[in-house]
Amino acid sequence: MLFFQQRGWRGLLRLFRLCGFANSLVLAILAGPAYAGGWMAKLVFDIETIALPEEGFDAGQLEYLFREAENLPDPAQRLARRAEIQRFFSLWPLTGQIVCIAMANVDSFRSKVLFLGGQDKEKGQVQRTLPALTEFVPCVGEAELLTEFWEVAVHYESIITFNGRTFDVPFLYLRSALLNVGISRKNWLGYRFQVEPHCDLLEQLTFYNVSGREGAARRFNLDFYCKAFGIPSPKSDGITGMDVGRLIAEGRAWDVAAYCLGDVQATAKLYKVWKQRLGGIT
Repeated sequence: MLFFQQRGWRGLLRLFRLCGFANSLVLAILAGPAYAGGWMAKLVFDIETIALPEEGFDAGQLEYLFREAENLPDPAQRLARRAEIQRFFSLWPLTGQIVCIAMANVDSFRSKVLFLGGQDKEKGQVQRTLPALTEFVPCVGEAELLTEFWEVAVHYESIITFNGRTFDVPFLYLRSALLNVGISRKNWLGYRFQVEPHCDLLEQLTFYNVSGREGAARRFNLDFYCKAFGIPSPKSDGITGMDVGRLIAEGRAWDVAAYCLGDVQATAKLYKVWKQRLGGIT
């Protein structure tokens, strides 16, 4: 176990090779369902987050968070800026939490969706048509959700995200640390200018932000890229990330789970388009 913690999968594979084991047998043993056809499969995932309630912060924290707003002289501007800061709570891991993680094997499209479903794990599933090859797992709390995620992630050496380098991955790491959940993959924020072990499609489609905000390779959102490349948009059902907090408050966790899965499926299809038409450009 110590050897594995220090050297990871690659080191363990090297050790098995020295002992004379065939690569295919070793990979099958170590990777389990993530191994197919002689390579480690790639995991595509997406997270959904909401703001933590203000009452969970003490006076000093609230003063720090809203200081910029409180320093504005005009009451209307102060109120507007305070509301704007509050909307950002869901984007910061110290003021927000993860309510859903959808993930899929990019080759087989087998998917798993973890979401905060409360104590009643069947609630919301009645009369709902569930997608094929997808397992929905309601979780009681965020710690359980994160634990389940890292148990899956350990079987994959590579991941695919859309804006995961600046949002999803740091959010996962910090929320896991705050909740004392073990992190099974700690190399997803390595060298930026490569696609292994982390292929961030937003980085690739902007060629690492080569032309800045207004140039030929400017940033677009996932919905825009999908429509441009002829991929069904995950926003086609009228739900966006801005709706997640409201849907959770209304007890519609299953709708959030379905929306998050749509993002993952669209990202997987966009990855295949990118790999076929743009992969390898440097």
